[in-house]
Amino acid sequence: MASEVVVVHANETPPEWWDAAVFLAGPLPRDAGVPSWNPVAVAHLREQWTRPGRLVVFTPELREGVLSDYTGQVEWEHRAMHDADVVLFWVPRDLATMPALTTNIEWGIWYATGKVVYGAPPEAVKNEYLRHLADSRGVPVAERLGDTVAAALAMIGDGARREGGERSVPLLVWRTESFQNWYRAQVHAGNVLEGASLEWTFRAGERRDHVVFWAAHVRVRVTAEDRVKTNEVVISRPDTSQVLLYRPGATLDETVIVLVREFRSPASTSDGFVHELPGGSSRGPADPAVQALDEVREETGMTFTADRLRPIGVRQVAATVSAHRAHLFAAEITEAELEWFRAHRDEPHGDGGTERTWIEIASYGEIRRRGLVDWATLGMIAQALG
Repeated sequence: MASEVVVVHANETPPEWWDAAVFLAGPLPRDAGVPSWNPVAVAHLREQWTRPGRLVVFTPELREGVLSDYTGQVEWEHRAMHDADVVLFWVPRDLATMPALTTNIEWGIWYATGKVVYGAPPEAVKNEYLRHLADSRGVPVAERLGDTVAAALAMIGDGARREGGERSVPLLVWRTESFQNWYRAQVHAGNVLEGASLEWTFRAGERRDHVVFWAAHVRVRVTAEDRVKTNEVVISRPDTSQVLLYRPGATLDETVIVLVREFRSPASTSDGFVHELPGGSSRGPADPAVQALDEVREETGMTFTADRLRPIGVRQVAATVSAHRAHLFAAEITEAELEWFRAHRDEPHGDGGTERTWIEIASYGEIRRRGLVDWATLGMIAQALG
């Protein structure tokens, strides 16, 4: 497919599909004699978009000859910025012709979302605060409009074909395995995504470019019920791998289990810690079994080989809260290994300063009676031992 750039002006209806979308944000001249930067940005985008596929460019400027009616434009701009993969801020501000009050408001809404680039010429005034916020969130920054466009297209990469309600899922979420897992399940069930608004992302990495958590307010047509569900937010994160390490006892309740104790901020337990199976997720795609072994080594200090793992299954952990799934494995340990775990209970493990875990040993009966773990973890243990 050839490269195509489609420009959508204020209050116009966007096309039914695209591979990438950019919204042009920033001050527009109030003086008719001052040229706008939007047509120049569009020219740069036409020149630099060389990938196969359709790039849609949203510009808040009206087409020539159309009377300005700003009544509906606020809603149009709000929707277009939500739907765009990148919001490109170019702030060539001077206080006489481009005071940019609206730009400040839009920047405050979008600068921390992970889908913006920021550009301003060196001579632009009153931009220090915007630049500070850009630097604090790892936002790509440029001093020339062409370079700002290049930064936006670098963020887009090759894009991804989306149509209908899919258009409202920006690339930074669309590309995550966690979103695709959720979306495949909806498609398999015959449901239709009619639209979404990205509520927030939690991102990691030096430039905050790795999406760990995301939340989207979705509109889903539930085909089996012939209705549209609009009042829920989908939250997700990368899938996890958990491992039940156990030493069989004379009875099920006497079976001994290795847990890890860790302070986690959401915990509402009496000691402020969660008590769970060793496990976790990785930033990139990973084989669940390899991930499971890595987590056991990281959180307990014990190394196991892949042949020790028995796969139990894959399920959502809390289907009313998060779309992510847990890959559960089990490994029977020897008496010597159990004694090793007991001997190392007072040693901290984990990934440096961001994670600190402690080994705990408890029987299945004790776990049940004391309410030592949450319902999801108890269900994993029961499934693996049952």
